[in-house]
Amino acid sequence: MRQPSHRASGPSAAACTAAALLLAACAAPEGASSGAPALEQAPGARPAGEARRPNVVLFFVDDMGYGDLGVAGHPTIATPNLDALARDGVRLTQFVTACSVCSPSRAALLTGCYPRVLEMHRHVVFPEDDHGLHPDEVTLAECLQEAGYATGMFGKWHLGHRRGMLPNDQGFDRWVGIPYSNDMAQAGRRPNNTYRFHLPFLVDGEVTEWEPDQSTFTRRLTEEAIDFIRAHRDEPFFAYVPHPMPHIPLFPGEAFQGESLRGTYGDVIEELDWSVGAVRAALDDLDLAEDTLVLFSSDNGPWLPMKAAGGSAGHLRGGKGTTWEGGHRVPLLAAWPGTIPAGSVCREFTTAMDLAPTIARLCGTELVGRGPLDGQDVSDRLMGRDAGPVTSPPFLYYAAKGQLAAIRRGPWKLHLESGELYHLEEDVEERRAVQGKHEELVDELRELALRTDAALVARARSQGSGGDLAFDPRLEAKPD
Repeated sequence: MRQPSHRASGPSAAACTAAALLLAACAAPEGASSGAPALEQAPGARPAGEARRPNVVLFFVDDMGYGDLGVAGHPTIATPNLDALARDGVRLTQFVTACSVCSPSRAALLTGCYPRVLEMHRHVVFPEDDHGLHPDEVTLAECLQEAGYATGMFGKWHLGHRRGMLPNDQGFDRWVGIPYSNDMAQAGRRPNNTYRFHLPFLVDGEVTEWEPDQSTFTRRLTEEAIDFIRAHRDEPFFAYVPHPMPHIPLFPGEAFQGESLRGTYGDVIEELDWSVGAVRAALDDLDLAEDTLVLFSSDNGPWLPMKAAGGSAGHLRGGKGTTWEGGHRVPLLAAWPGTIPAGSVCREFTTAMDLAPTIARLCGTELVGRGPLDGQDVSDRLMGRDAGPVTSPPFLYYAAKGQLAAIRRGPWKLHLESGELYHLEEDVEERRAVQGKHEELVDELRELALRTDAALVARARSQGSGGDLAFDPRLEAKPD
């Protein structure tokens, strides 16, 4: 069942002095530093007025590809609400996650740090594991909670499930969802299979169901997020909505089954699109749309080996688990009516590690971590206060199991093992390697990658480990 596209209301009467927006920047050529104005925008941003801290809603879905949205040109998946989010705000075309698999990517998003520094870089957390994000790490949720925000999470955590490592221990007042990926379950498996773990559904750290009906996930989590927003309408709030899909197994809700031309995968994406529209409609109903920054992204690229059950990276090469652009580069859409100019396109290179410090600054506070951050606050440059060139530090690509694999500086990307060099502005598909024409640059980038990685290793800190079981994930254990 397709839902009507959400339309945001008109400009706000009171725009925020922070109006900066995280995401109102730039139209320089892809990835390059440029002295030219960075924002390609339609008119409509309000001048700075009375200061007001924004509410924040952050959608972070699982395994959606760069090419899975209508606004990205997908021919058969209908995403009217996400397309509207892009029209109402800004779309970033060079946004990358810190890793191309779940747990490292999520750790980086919430802390502003490389997974290598957090010791969260060695693949994902499995049900049998006793490690996770260290309890002393400071998340965006803890930062905003300390600043007086109500904080809620509705979806997949995947950063450790021992006591002391769950969302309520890391800054969320409210958590409804699952502790790890939806395939770490009996759902979708053959009878009498050998997988020995099952999936719980939790509310504030307590198991309420085992092996829940996954076809209800998107609707239930959306409704929980809306209930949280309604309950905290009179105070600033942060709602983190990391939907468990389109990670396999795919379970669209009943109303969406068989509706998409793209098949079951498309059904799931179209229900996620509905979720965004439902939340934005609730914000409109509560007269909160112009006071709320809404962001949408994915933890990594599409799981291509899943074929029809996996998504599309569009014209990018590779997908989840790789260090090609299709594994790291994902959609990022953001709207804040009256503050982010509608129809903006940001072409500057930005990473998921930049979101936490930037959101914190826009909310009138600062993310002070357990150690130095690797992400940077990009709000000033995105506000246009800096007339000089936009620069970003070199970015290191780590493989799914933690090995240093590539480096990007400006438009140049070097894959270390193969020695292949690509100019991503001219060859975003990574099809035309040019290392033979730039031997000195190859040597320079290789040395920079090794030196930067060594600096990260030198300040790496321990992950969380041990602790009591919050629940017993083994199939043979009797559920409560």
